[in-house]
Amino acid sequence: MDKSQPLTESVFYILLATRNPNHGYGIIQEVKELTDGRINMGAGTLYGAIQTLETKGWIQVYSEETESRKKKEYVLTEEGRGAFKEECKRLAELLEHSKLLEK
Repeated sequence: MDKSQPLTESVFYILLATRNPNHGYGIIQEVKELTDGRINMGAGTLYGAIQTLETKGWIQVYSEETESRKKKEYVLTEEGRGAFKEECKRLAELLEHSKLLEK
């Protein structure tokens, strides 16, 4: 991950929502639930981000459409997990530095 490029909030939550196999609508619902409705991601935002994340190798297709299943599922890759962990470190640093204001 390029450390000079923080993840957008949407990408952060998409990566989090694909820690287990998840389809597009499931990702949208999980992000909405995790953020208490603060983030209500549209399909255009989601699928644009999914395309970018697949290109980067951060998520991959877990299952394809079958006769009984009509939704494509995505799952986080090891590279994506690493990018997510790096972002968590960056955010923890920001939070730690924010405490300087309290002193």
